[in-house]
Amino acid sequence: MRLLPLFPLNIVVYPGEKLNLRIFEPRYRQLVHDCLETDMTFGIPPYIQDSVSLLGTEVRLVGVEKVYDNGEMDIRTRGLRVFRVQEFFRQAPGKLYAAGQVEDIVDDSEEDAVLKTHITEQVRKLYDILGLRKLFLDLPPDYKIYDIAHHLGFNIDQEYQLLEATSEHERQEIVREHLDHILPVLLETERLKDRVRLNGHFKNLTPPNF
Repeated sequence: MRLLPLFPLNIVVYPGEKLNLRIFEPRYRQLVHDCLETDMTFGIPPYIQDSVSLLGTEVRLVGVEKVYDNGEMDIRTRGLRVFRVQEFFRQAPGKLYAAGQVEDIVDDSEEDAVLKTHITEQVRKLYDILGLRKLFLDLPPDYKIYDIAHHLGFNIDQEYQLLEATSEHERQEIVREHLDHILPVLLETERLKDRVRLNGHFKNLTPPNF
């Protein structure tokens, strides 16, 4: 285990994710300054249901985009790995910000190729329905579930469920089940919209032959 500075937020961050943040609280401005001085990393555990989650993602400060006159900062970060909080401290020793004794989560990155093909097709359908076709086209062939997790209509509890999964295959199963459930609902909603649009318009219908 190791001591890791913590920055709880009401979001789920994934390994590999690029996250831009506005820093305004004094304790987290201190955290950013410490990262700049020592090149240390920090963790973002999701703050869900009024409590700090046991799992979080370690991130590295990539750069400070802007510093405002009042001390606020715009920063860029990138997710590294998932960790588990074994003990939480409201303040790190001699610091304003929180910290925790954490251990890294071992993750199996092997994916199921057949399942990925199915998911890719389902994601294509989802993005077509939502008008996000360009987002699908921008996906590289070697994309991982983490790369699309924020674009699948998950709520924060479902996003945290993905964080709890310790293998890519398990994450694939979660996404497949989710997409298989929501796509028929979305398709029916689109059909309903079409019927509403046609209501009141002249219809060119062929009568049945009987």
